[in-house]
Amino acid sequence: MTEDTSRMPYQLPFPRDAQAEIVIPNAADCDDRLWVPQAKNVWFRPLCLNRSQGYWMNLLKVRKAGVLSRHRHPQPVHGFVLKGRWHYLEHDWIAEEGGYVYEPPGETHTLVVPDDVEEMITYFQVNGVMCYVDPWGSVTGYEDVFTKIDLCRKHFAEAGLGEDYVDQFIR
Repeated sequence: MTEDTSRMPYQLPFPRDAQAEIVIPNAADCDDRLWVPQAKNVWFRPLCLNRSQGYWMNLLKVRKAGVLSRHRHPQPVHGFVLKGRWHYLEHDWIAEEGGYVYEPPGETHTLVVPDDVEEMITYFQVNGVMCYVDPWGSVTGYEDVFTKIDLCRKHFAEAGLGEDYVDQFIR
C-alpha cells in the first residue's frame, strides 16, 4: 500500500531568491491609519505594490457622490466591486457589488459614484500608468506604482506607523 501524500506540504526548498508572500488578514479593515488619502473623501488600501513589474493592487474607498476622476489606461485594469456601485460616463453599464470589470488598454473613462451611494469599495489591479486627462485627452496628471508608494510612505509616517510600514506591500 502506498502512502497518501495528497495532504503533505511541498518538501523541497523554495527558490533562494523567491520573494515572500503577501498575506493580509481582513484587508478591508476599517482602521483609518491603513487607508491612504488620495483626494477628499477618497482613500486606497494598498495590497501589493509591484515596482519591478509596474502594477499595483488596492482597495479604493469613496465616500462621496459625483465624478471621481477622468483617466486613461495604457495597460489593462481589473476591478471587483465589494460595496456600493459606480459607472463610467462613457459606457451604459453599472459596476455593482459583486461585479467584475475588465478595462482594456487604451480605455479612457470618467468614474462616477451615484448620488444614493454612501460608500463604494472596489478592488483594483492597475497595470502601468493611470493618466488623468481633460475631456479632450490632454494629460493633467498621472499615477504609477512609485507615486502610490510615495503617498503610502508619507501617510503611514503621519499616521504613526512609520514610513517603512509600506515595505510589506512592495515587491
